[in-house]
Amino acid sequence: MEFSDLARLAVWTLSGAVLLTLLMVIDSLFTKYKDFQEIRRGNLAVTIRLVMKIFAQALILKYVLEGSSSIVSAWIVSFISFVILLALESLVEFVLKKWGDLNLDEGTERGNVAHGLFAGTLHVIGAMIITAALSI
Repeated sequence: MEFSDLARLAVWTLSGAVLLTLLMVIDSLFTKYKDFQEIRRGNLAVTIRLVMKIFAQALILKYVLEGSSSIVSAWIVSFISFVILLALESLVEFVLKKWGDLNLDEGTERGNVAHGLFAGTLHVIGAMIITAALSI
């Protein structure tokens, strides 16, 4: 492996880590509770949901980085995918509240692990749908 390959590896890895961190900070602005405060309090439901959110976004980022020749285009596609994932999450949670009388945010904040798993699974499924759509 040449120095230029190592430099490219470092730049792309750092870029991916920065983007993932930025997206998770933005995501925390849309969460009704403070993720890290709840995790410090030992809220397993919030921890599960956050871990699954990070995994879902990392899955999208992995797919985008693999298929991109430009960091800028990878960032743009990743950010648009993130917005789509947020929109899907909001839509499904709205439907669940209205028709299923199920409030995932409230249940997760209260520490209901089933709610945290359900909400986290929605993120992973959304990421799978997005990556499948990107491959078309």
